[in-house]
Amino acid sequence: MTKVKIKIYDNSEIREEIDNLYSITNQKLIAKWAIEIAKHILLITNIDYCTIPEIIEGFIVNENWQNDKARMYDVRQVGFKIHKLARLYNDNEVKKYALRVVGQAVASGHMKEHAIVASDYAIKLINIMYHNDLEKVTEERNWQLRKLNETATKE
Repeated sequence: MTKVKIKIYDNSEIREEIDNLYSITNQKLIAKWAIEIAKHILLITNIDYCTIPEIIEGFIVNENWQNDKARMYDVRQVGFKIHKLARLYNDNEVKKYALRVVGQAVASGHMKEHAIVASDYAIKLINIMYHNDLEKVTEERNWQLRKLNETATKE
């Protein structure tokens, strides 16, 4: 099982299911799943990513990587840009952690593990938005698991 790298209040049973499926799914499909998580988080936080050039670039570069049209280096660099943007929002935890989700999701083309970290950051964000409400955490983890199942069956 992958190690949780950030402090979160979680539904560990569903995370373990996600982790098991994640471990047997190829990196390109995992990258697709991570980008879905990022877009989902941007939607629930009402962040219009179409107005944020770094996110647009990140999604394009990740998709290009999935289609063998970008290098891991390119994915890594745009991921850094998004994390730099996240640091500008230390006074706004919702925006900061939403951007962390996006940065990790985009970086999943560099290293597969970034995708599971993106899913954990999504839970961190849910913890903040809903004050560690296990029902909301479970709802988010179930959404992630459902999306991962849908993505993994495309193999």
